[in-house]
Amino acid sequence: MPTVDRDRARAAFEAYVGPYDIANPRIALKVAHTYRVAAIAERIAAAEGWTAEDIDLAWLCGLLHDIGRFEQLRLWDTFRDAGSASHAALGEAVLAGSDPAGVPANAPVLADPAPAHHPACPFPGSGALRSFTDASADDALILASVAQHSAFRVEGGLDGRTVAFCDLVRDADKVDILRVNCENTPMTILGATDAEFLASRFSRAALQAFAERRCIARDERREPADQLLGMVCFVFELVYPESLRIVREQGHLDRLLRCPFGVCEPFAHADARAAWARVGREVEAWMDGRLRSS
Repeated sequence: MPTVDRDRARAAFEAYVGPYDIANPRIALKVAHTYRVAAIAERIAAAEGWTAEDIDLAWLCGLLHDIGRFEQLRLWDTFRDAGSASHAALGEAVLAGSDPAGVPANAPVLADPAPAHHPACPFPGSGALRSFTDASADDALILASVAQHSAFRVEGGLDGRTVAFCDLVRDADKVDILRVNCENTPMTILGATDAEFLASRFSRAALQAFAERRCIARDERREPADQLLGMVCFVFELVYPESLRIVREQGHLDRLLRCPFGVCEPFAHADARAAWARVGREVEAWMDGRLRSS
């Protein structure tokens, strides 16, 4: 199996995102997030003792995981899948050179040269998988890692090697999302003002998911506080021990617990304050236990 040409892959990614508005902070956020996820994926794979070829492949899967976000923002002006389309499915379509579903008729036009998703011979800015790497037996694995990275659960029926890469990319994405949430405001992340965020409460369904130590499903997140709790619950779903070590090392979970989205004022309602204090105590104890046993 050939080693991934990282210079070629980086050049293809930069050519693809170039026509998007890099001055848009949301585009810049996703470019930076992409490179961090690729680096985290590489570190996790190395910690697991994977081969040099698979470490390179893990890095590439991390680089490609959010490629659908750029079209999502252009077409719908949102990063919310519920209000547009699955960004993972969009990414898979871009890489496969197929038409994404549900594209609005009045989509804004990109600056020249616009990425062409269906060139007869893929060029670096096309977004097609072949612009990043040569054909290999791992093409389906790469596409699966992109398609599955934001799913509530990895779909059944995948082979063990593919699941291992899907789990790794999902871990790397969650680890860096904790960073992103620490460095941005409630308005950027949740579409809510600081006051709206602090006035929100934790729903019973979201607190039950936390008690079960699992991620919170989309229909269980009803208020901005639930969205925050859902991000904390990411740690319960991390598969690889190195992922937990990175979370503790970077300190972003601690920052999210102390000053979520940079807001250090307490929640407005006593029940929300009590619930949040309990969440902090329990998730820290859970993290300590997992790290001791890993």
